[in-house]
This record gives sequence, structure tokens and C-alpha cells, in this order.
Amino acid sequence: MAEQHLEEGVLRARIDDDVAWVAEDRTAEVKRTLYEAGYPVQDRRELETGDDLPVELTLELRPYQADWVARFADANSGVLVGPPGSGKTVAALAIMTYIEGETLVLVPSRELAGQWRERVLADTTLTPDQVGEYHGGRKEIRQVTIATYRTAGMDRHRTLFDSREWGLIVYDECQRIPAPVSRRSADLQTRHRLGLSGSPIREDDKERQIYTLIGPPIGTDWEALFDAGYVAEPEVELRFLPWDSETHRNEYAASEGREKRQLAATNPAKIPEIRAIRREHVGAKTIVFVEYIEHGDAIGEALGVPFVSGETPHARRSRLFDRFRAGDLDALVVSRVGDEGIDLPDAEVAIDASGLGGSRRQGAQRAGRTMRPIGRSRMYVLATRGSREEDFARKRTRHLAARGVRVREGEPAAFDGDDVGDPTAATPAADPEE
Repeated sequence: MAEQHLEEGVLRARIDDDVAWVAEDRTAEVKRTLYEAGYPVQDRRELETGDDLPVELTLELRPYQADWVARFADANSGVLVGPPGSGKTVAALAIMTYIEGETLVLVPSRELAGQWRERVLADTTLTPDQVGEYHGGRKEIRQVTIATYRTAGMDRHRTLFDSREWGLIVYDECQRIPAPVSRRSADLQTRHRLGLSGSPIREDDKERQIYTLIGPPIGTDWEALFDAGYVAEPEVELRFLPWDSETHRNEYAASEGREKRQLAATNPAKIPEIRAIRREHVGAKTIVFVEYIEHGDAIGEALGVPFVSGETPHARRSRLFDRFRAGDLDALVVSRVGDEGIDLPDAEVAIDASGLGGSRRQGAQRAGRTMRPIGRSRMYVLATRGSREEDFARKRTRHLAARGVRVREGEPAAFDGDDVGDPTAATPAADPEE
């Protein structure tokens, strides 16, 4: 019944009415095609695992992490689902020590590749010459190789990855897998596949494709981790702001489509509100999320703090993140580059200046940037009252509430708008490049 959906050459020869040989280099294509046609697929092939890789974990697992590893061992593949801060990376390293085979880790960015390498070397018995990075900055194929999705999907690099018999491929932020660029990495052959995701939700409703291409979901309910005290539950507060002026309100009313959304997201009234929030949390490490580059530039300039976007040079971006982690910077403004794969676990306050107008997953990831083992953290969602952004913000926070996160509505802060002398508006320690 499925044959009609497959292109010519995928099936090489029939064995009987129900069984056929499949072209070896098109197995991933078969799984994707049949899934999209409504047919469930299970991959039960016995693949080579490559050279053995003896390795031990130097950390003790939490009980639920040990359960994740045991459930993965039973299924031989799967997707670990848990909130940021729950230790999915540590569980992945434990799974790597269980398999003891050559491992490929795929990540969204070079920053995350470097962080993964540091974690592997810090928390396992592997040595620096056994762990490599492969991306635009470095080209190393080792027993454990950490590569970006984009690089692994490029034709000129594929032969290097195809030539290895991977025992395990780890797909970090695996909700990216259904996207065209990342999906090419699903063609790489391995005996075991492991996905990691804080929220495998996609607005195109392709969540099930993640499980088809990688494996079944394995996870622990967010609320259970909050109750057990492993992860501190963030408090999310919605603040709906008036338009900065009647001119801005009229401009919004006359606009359409994307322009309408951008005008609501970049409402200038959000800048004094961000300053007011910072006054409420003097000295707290704060991340401000934005959707638009111009808005990020404006907020960064107004607050005197650095703005990090995809346009920020890699070396400067890494240095700013390192300074934030070390406490030399107490605030950063970041674009979508901060949504996935950036390890900023000790942020105390997150401010979403764009009303969570992106995806449900994006909202969960931004809230998750403040999830820590101890202490209470806060997230503020700023949306323009009377705009579509207000409705978006309510819908997106309902997704968080369903995971046990407390959400409430608050009033905009009362302040006089004169920020002269405001300590939160002062420029932080100078960056070497400035």
C-alpha cells in the first residue's frame, strides 16, 4: 500500500507481497516518506557501531536521569524531553557511556559546540584528543565529534560523516529535525539515535516526525521536577503596556501583516518598562529577549548593555556570553540566537520584550533560561495592550501554565520616566572592543 508514495529506485526488489529490499542509501528517505503518508515506521536494523570507545561518567545521576538512561537502553533510541536545567546533557553523556561507541553530537550553533566539548571533558574520562568540533571555525573528526546541523548537512562535508560508523548520534535541540537543513542529518546512519529537547513543539505540527526520525519520547513532567526541587519553578508575569503615543497607535491601525506585528513588538513604551523592571531587581542577572534587530539595538543603547544577535561576530558573541556567566555583565539583550543552545543557567530575570509572539517552543525556551536548581527566578512578558500581541502573549503563556509554570498578570510599573542617574541604565564594564 505504501509503494505508491515512494519514488522509483527506493525499492530494489520484492521478497513477497509484504517485504521488499530497500536501497541502502535511501533508508532515511523511506522513513520520512512513509511517515508523511500516514504510515508508522520502526527501524529495527542491526547497524555497525564503529570502534569501541571506553568512557565513564564522573557525575552521579539524579534518579529521574537514571530512569531516562534505563528507558533509552530498552528502546535503543529516543528523545529526552525535560525543561532547561533538568540535566538532559548529563543524561546524554550517561547514555554515551552506556553505548561506548563513536559519537556524533549535532548542535544548532558553534557556541553550543564549544559548551558541549567543555561538558564532555569535564564530566567524562575522555581526553582532549578524543573530542573534536566540526563547524565553520574548526574541522576535527574525532571519536566524539560535535558538529553543527548546517555543516553536517552540507554536501562537501557529508562524506566525512558518512565514512564513520557511529555508535550514537545525539540531536541537541532536536525540534529542528523536520526543518529542511537539519533534516538532512537524519540520513546519517547510526546504531542509536538520541534527541534532546526542552519543548519538542512545532507550529507546523510536525512533532511526530521528530519521533519517527529519532525515536520515542522519554521524559519527566516539568511539574514533577518542580515539586521534587530539582529545578526552580520560574514565575511568569504578563504586563500589558499602552502605546507610547497616539501617533504609534494610529500607525499600527493603518498597517497590515508583518508590519503590524513589528510595530506592536517594538512599541517604544517597552524601554522605560524594562528600566523599571531592572529597578525592581537591582543587580540581578537579566536577559532581555527581542525579535527585531532594530529593537535590540534601541534597547541595548537605552540601557547601556550589549546586544547580541546573529550578526554579532562569533568571537565577540562568545566573549559576551562568557562575561555574563562570570558575572562581569549583569545584563544582555539577545535576539533569537539566545533561544536555543546557549547555556546561561544562572540568569535570575528574563524579560521578553516581544510579547512571546513567536512559537510556543520559543516561549518555553525563554522561560527556561531562568530555571535553576535553587532560588526563585522571574520572567516578564511585555505586550502592547489592544494589539494582536496581547492575545499572542496570553496564548503562549497558557502553554507554559500547562507545564506547571505559574503565570499571572501584573500592572505596568509606576515610574516617572526620567532615567537620568538610574543605576540600571549605566553602562556596564567596558568591552575590550568598545
